[in-house]
Amino acid sequence: MGADEAVEILKGFRTQIDAVDQQILALLNQRAGIALQIGETKRSAGLPVVELTRERAVIEGMGARNHGPLSNDAVERIYTAVMLEMRRLQE
Repeated sequence: MGADEAVEILKGFRTQIDAVDQQILALLNQRAGIALQIGETKRSAGLPVVELTRERAVIEGMGARNHGPLSNDAVERIYTAVMLEMRRLQE
């Protein structure tokens, strides 16, 4: 394969990545909207925002459903960051 052909193939892959990134962003914002509702519900009931047991269960559940190519460690790091941002929204 020559460089010109590789450049064209890469353009196609990057277009696919851009489309997936748009979907991921939309889903993260959908999740954030739900997290805001959860935070409002917790506040109105006088419940704590942080539920480390629930966060750990979500992270472990995602690892259990992971079929790669991401490692479970990578999935844990990603979901730890997601959970942190969702918690910040609720506070």
